[in-house]
Amino acid sequence: MGFARACSVALVGVDGVVVEVQADLEPGVAAFTLVGLPDKTLVESRDRVRAAVVNSGAAWPQKKLTVGLSPASVPKSGAGFDLAVAAAVLGAAEVVDPGAIADLVLIGELGLDGRVRPVRGILPAVLAAAEAGYRQVVVPQQCAAEATLVPDVSVLGVRSLRQLIAVLTDGVVPEEDPPDPPGRPDPMLAGLVLPGAGLGTGLAGPSGGWDGLELADVAGQRPARRGLEVAAAGGHHLMLSGPPGAGKTLLAERLPGIMPPLTQQESLEVTAVHSVAGILPPGEPLVTVPPYCAPHHSATMQALVGGGSGLPRPGAVSLAHKGVLFLDEAPEFRPQVLDALRQPLESGHIVVARAAGVVRLPARFLMVLAANPCPCGRHTLLGAGCDCAPSSIRRYQARLSGPLLDRVDLRIEVEPVSRSDLLGHGPGESSATVAERVVEARARAAHRLGDTPWRINSEVPGRELRTRWQPAPGALAQAERDLERGLLTARGLDRVLRVAWTVADLRGRDRPDALDVAVALELRTGIARGATLAAGAGP
Repeated sequence: MGFARACSVALVGVDGVVVEVQADLEPGVAAFTLVGLPDKTLVESRDRVRAAVVNSGAAWPQKKLTVGLSPASVPKSGAGFDLAVAAAVLGAAEVVDPGAIADLVLIGELGLDGRVRPVRGILPAVLAAAEAGYRQVVVPQQCAAEATLVPDVSVLGVRSLRQLIAVLTDGVVPEEDPPDPPGRPDPMLAGLVLPGAGLGTGLAGPSGGWDGLELADVAGQRPARRGLEVAAAGGHHLMLSGPPGAGKTLLAERLPGIMPPLTQQESLEVTAVHSVAGILPPGEPLVTVPPYCAPHHSATMQALVGGGSGLPRPGAVSLAHKGVLFLDEAPEFRPQVLDALRQPLESGHIVVARAAGVVRLPARFLMVLAANPCPCGRHTLLGAGCDCAPSSIRRYQARLSGPLLDRVDLRIEVEPVSRSDLLGHGPGESSATVAERVVEARARAAHRLGDTPWRINSEVPGRELRTRWQPAPGALAQAERDLERGLLTARGLDRVLRVAWTVADLRGRDRPDALDVAVALELRTGIARGATLAAGAGP
């Protein structure tokens, strides 16, 4: 009788659970039994592992073989367990030393020829192994760069099962030549990209498409540009309203370019989500720029918040984690889909419950809504000939519910660009110039919030703003009047305070004064009071 064990990782959403893979050999009729709540893909690993072991030059044990995956109560899916199953079987057959693999975490899919194929979710899997105390992992060579992002973990990248056997037996490691001629794409990398999830689904930067979009290309729109700067500095949700062609999409696409680069922790969180979702480009193991996700208005609730068959997959709100979620033509989204955003807007995460399990996914994003004033879009244009009936306009605008809009800090009216702005002026401020002010404002906020769990103004609870960080005396007089007249809700007042602190940070002030609060009120209510331009920076 032979027994050996190895370890792998089961992913539930973006969280990992270390799974012990146990192999037991007993005398009897040759058979291969796999237990421990495996899914269909994992059940098929019996045939893949057997063929891979034989084609790697090792003898397959002709005994009764039982492979157990513990804990048995955790659902296990995918082909990433193949390498651990093969190692456990070889350990039970004493081809390799069972003690050498007992505390080894192995992740990877096996081809029938013994090659190790890359799988999705390497980063969250290795993070889970490190948190559980494991310090040695074996992954496909194509995923080794992603695995090495986790500190204090020794990573071994292998291209084939033969190489792993040679390492474990102190033999000569064979060279595995690429099967295809140089210059052709490696078909092994196909496992890293999930079919139907294009690279532009949530990833920004050089692979996502907004790299090179310059804020200086936006003609005029000084109030809207100022609102964009405030949104980036404080992480405030933004709504852009205006007629077609005014530049709402143009502005939203340039928002990630003025946001600060991701911190190391944020990069790991974003990379983990994109790795699980299958949209992490090969050769770019770490996402360092804020993601940008712009789903079509026909997107379903599952596409937006997460879902799918079996265990839920990350949706657009998770793909936009620590970045921008842009909902163009927001009233065209189904109201139930939009209202599903209310929970993640407050909590920063989404909990999706399905029959296969409950998954908690990160969803701390900056939401940008864009909307026309009416179905035809010409309601606010003088002499444009809007044919929409008043009842049709009311129904169109009512598709954005009050509770959702109450969570939007900034509401900007984007006016049509005038001839003088379009032809008579040179380029405005560049993205780099605005980004410098945003970085400075965030640094002031981070210094002020240094001993707290918050880092940007939009995360600070209202109670803390009213008690611990109070504005200048008398600065809230106008906001208090709006609250008494019903123009602001209690949540609205808290959000005005958050925006006022961001405006003060951009102006380099120690705390908000009456002008900062007036700017925040103007941005919140959409009622022009002249404060935005008075407190604005730049041309």
